[in-house]
Amino acid sequence: MKVLHTSDWHLGRSLHKNKRYDEFESFLDWLYRIIVDENIDHVLVAGDIFDNTTPSNRAQELYYKFLCKTASACHNVVIIAGNHDSPTFLNAPKEVLKFLNIHVVGAVTDDLNDEVLVFDNDNKDQQPIIICAVPYLRDRDIRRSEAGEGIEDKEIKVINGIKEHYKKVCELALKKKTEMEKDVPIIAMGHLYTQGGKTTGDDGVRELYIGTLGHITKDIFPDYIDYAALGHLHVPQKVKDTDNIRYSGSPIPMGFGEAGQQKKINIIEFENSEMKIHEKSVPVFRVLKKITGNIEKITKEIYELKITAPDAWVEIEYIGDELISGLRDLLEAETEGTEIIIQTIKDRRIKAPIINRIDSTETLDELTEEEVFNRCLISNNIPLEQRNELIAAYKEIRINMHESDANAE
Repeated sequence: MKVLHTSDWHLGRSLHKNKRYDEFESFLDWLYRIIVDENIDHVLVAGDIFDNTTPSNRAQELYYKFLCKTASACHNVVIIAGNHDSPTFLNAPKEVLKFLNIHVVGAVTDDLNDEVLVFDNDNKDQQPIIICAVPYLRDRDIRRSEAGEGIEDKEIKVINGIKEHYKKVCELALKKKTEMEKDVPIIAMGHLYTQGGKTTGDDGVRELYIGTLGHITKDIFPDYIDYAALGHLHVPQKVKDTDNIRYSGSPIPMGFGEAGQQKKINIIEFENSEMKIHEKSVPVFRVLKKITGNIEKITKEIYELKITAPDAWVEIEYIGDELISGLRDLLEAETEGTEIIIQTIKDRRIKAPIINRIDSTETLDELTEEEVFNRCLISNNIPLEQRNELIAAYKEIRINMHESDANAE
């Protein structure tokens, strides 16, 4: 039996207003071919299928087209919601998708059985398996607000709530396995941030909870879990060097911070009570290149891209000593006649002396939401002793805004 683990597709995501549908389509076509060629039995998608809660028609078309093809190529597809997804949007067609053996868990329900999927049709050619399909646990799913509670109180409640939910789901799965009286592998799915997780700049990975990043440990998964298929972090990685608890990572680089990073999917093979994990590299469907240096180094690397990747998207960081007037015009002249797109140009030579004040040449594309808020605190002369509390409150508001489900009624 073979199980494929992927996550964080972020269908519909743009990069500095440039659409990426061609890349997403190429990835999904490649993934379908892998499912067929590798004779995959179960496909697991661990959240963040879409980049936002109101995906475009084109993003939806790619999603459903892939599911229709894949339904006839494997036994089951299991999809959980991530923090970028709309739970109600994913759940809306779930009853129809069940007829295609596509199982969607968009949100926590009152019945934990909805998150424990048992696949056992008594077919001797198909090994049974149990999937713990835990969607992204929103704050309101695991914590009740109380008047007067502080940030630390919220953190403790969130951590305990996450642990308790996973404990109950995994224990239910173990109970079902015991009742089956068979050697059945149990795979857990989740969308969360674990302690020590690797991230990169400009990857679009949002904070999930106030102050709790890095506090969830691998111990959340009991020893009887054979494999944990995780989503949220975009760098493919093992959790604390634990071979069977992994993030598959995003299939394409979501920003220039991921440029040059090898993307992967995981294939988990069960045979004769043994489990093997194979990493499969995802092809590069469009080159993202970050170039840092003086004008000579930048123009040299652009010239090389004309030969090796004539449709690359480029971010340039100029750190030369020379003051260059019309830097963008100069560099765009270097790419004339090609499909190379220069997305952003950052002139660090100008910004270096004025790190702590707002530069008139900066754009919002160059700043994170938190950096903009910090600049506001600085420009309004907010005392240092008040900033931590204001930043925490701002984070809570921002997370709640991102989690609001525009499709819910």
